[in-house]
Amino acid sequence: MSKTRKYLLLGFGAYLLLTVLAFILFGSVGRNTEFKPQNEFTLYTWVDLPGSLDINKAVLYLVLAGILTCASMLYISKRMQSRPNRIQTAVEVLFSLMRDNITRGNMSDGMAAKYFPFIGTLFLFIWFSNLIGFIPLPTAHEKFTLFGLEIPTFALYAATANVSVPLVLSIIVFISYTAEGIRAKGAGGYLKSLIPAGVTGAMAGFIFVLELLSNVMRIVSLSVRLFANMLAGHLIILFMAGGLAIILGIAGIGVFLLPLGIVLYLFEVGLVATLQAFIFATLSAIYIGGAVAESH
Repeated sequence: MSKTRKYLLLGFGAYLLLTVLAFILFGSVGRNTEFKPQNEFTLYTWVDLPGSLDINKAVLYLVLAGILTCASMLYISKRMQSRPNRIQTAVEVLFSLMRDNITRGNMSDGMAAKYFPFIGTLFLFIWFSNLIGFIPLPTAHEKFTLFGLEIPTFALYAATANVSVPLVLSIIVFISYTAEGIRAKGAGGYLKSLIPAGVTGAMAGFIFVLELLSNVMRIVSLSVRLFANMLAGHLIILFMAGGLAIILGIAGIGVFLLPLGIVLYLFEVGLVATLQAFIFATLSAIYIGGAVAESH
């Protein structure tokens, strides 16, 4: 038997032993009705301002994502070298992905040159927002005392897990491709382009209404896809990392599910955060490119 297999079996055995011991030693203390997982996404006001301009943790995460988006590109652009280092190589790969795959792959070169800054910024902002959401920060409403100081507990939260953020980004994309289509074809020409060539009569009117609704529904599909994926990922991690054990009052469940929570956490950070930013930016590029295409 190889050493790797021995270590794996030893680790699995220790995992089962700890799980069994947790069930035996701690048992069940009954259901916890005070802990509510949904409270992790409740936005408590930090700074009360007039109207709806209050500052809360969602604002903090948006500001952090905006700063990272701008600062990282400015930092890297001033340190480009003829012989790229590892960081520059990674940035060039990311740049190529945004320019060639996402933007140029879905619109003409002229349109790509015009909209690449917008699409690239959109991708980076969503990407950083998603990634920051998996870094525990002291933003929870609950507090603990340390050396006499009341410190907020550490928690996970993503601005993109709040539907209002993806919704605003989706509306910006909708306005952008609608305005671009009207600019290229005129208001009448753009509306006519919603009807496929060769369709006439009553069917043309029916198809026009469907296409019009389809364009408006893009706002919903773009925003809900990003929001639902990020919210679901955070909730599952919360349950796997101990939330379910707290609700049921059974410590053994927490020990049993913790490794699965770690695996899911790595999956969300390594794939889902990037994939959702990629999908949002790619669909945005497709919609903008399609708005000016001859056959829309």
